[in-house]
Amino acid sequence: ERGVPPEAEVALPTFPADAKGMASRISSGKVINAIAPKLPWMIGGSADLAPSTMTLMNDPEAGDFSASNYAGRNFHFGIREHGMASALNGMALTGVRPFGATFFVFTDYCRPAIRLSALMHFPVLYVLTHDSIGLGEDGPTHQPVEHLAALRVIPNLLTIRPGDANEVSEAYRVYLRSKDRPVAMVLSRQNLPTLDRTKYTSAEGVLRGAYVLASAETPSVILMATGSELSLAVEAYEKLTSQGVAARVVSMPCWELFAGQDQAYRDSVLPPGVTARVAIEAGVEFGWERWLGPKGRFVGMHSFGASAPYAALYKHFGITSDAMVAAAQEAMRST
Repeated sequence: ERGVPPEAEVALPTFPADAKGMASRISSGKVINAIAPKLPWMIGGSADLAPSTMTLMNDPEAGDFSASNYAGRNFHFGIREHGMASALNGMALTGVRPFGATFFVFTDYCRPAIRLSALMHFPVLYVLTHDSIGLGEDGPTHQPVEHLAALRVIPNLLTIRPGDANEVSEAYRVYLRSKDRPVAMVLSRQNLPTLDRTKYTSAEGVLRGAYVLASAETPSVILMATGSELSLAVEAYEKLTSQGVAARVVSMPCWELFAGQDQAYRDSVLPPGVTARVAIEAGVEFGWERWLGPKGRFVGMHSFGASAPYAALYKHFGITSDAMVAAAQEAMRST
């Protein structure tokens, strides 16, 4: 099996703080194009969605795989998500580092092959964009709400939902270091603020699955989030702090990595004595009870989505920083 040259990790970009930020599918595309020249046996493509998933390798030497160009690295799989994922497993058998991309909701079609990637310990990368109700006007048929829970229960699969551009870059570090586990990279359509890492903790904590992004010295309540909701948790943290509440915000992009850490580290991130906890995620609650405990609160989806601009949907479904502040206050009163 071919390894990963150290140069590939060195090429991982860092992103400056930016309140407007960028969609994590866009930062993912930037990372792919940064590491692809350093990892010539990284090959892959999308199920007819490259312009939307941002997975095209732009290096002229990469080229497109075709009957007349077997050396091409960009694969155009067509609208056949299961066939694509199955082909990735076949590619992995040869020792290359394959990836495939589609909208997150279409993992329903990929699931048997994703399961086999995990079962056979193949380091396949699945780039899964348009990850929540945040995709907006395409409506509930295209808005995944139960899919994070569905992937998280697959043994040996690393499901990573990064919260800003620098978490995306570190998520790719996880992928580059993975030798026997597939990675599902779950990415947004809408822009995510790029957090100021001089103010908040470094994104390197992604490598451990979850980490303390910001915290009072002795927190009374813990705010947990993944992906596009991380910035909402930060907003809630700032509001609570201004109210004199000792709060902590924890980014939890990869439950599986966090669960694999030693007990001391897990307790340092989520102190057992702090039972007032709130999680926010634009998906269903299933699975969060492990981290929330019996007194925790969840801010997220309890139904399918709807068709509207993403900001209107977040407000309609109550996935806001204000809702998180209210849940935190309620959780503290119940402890």
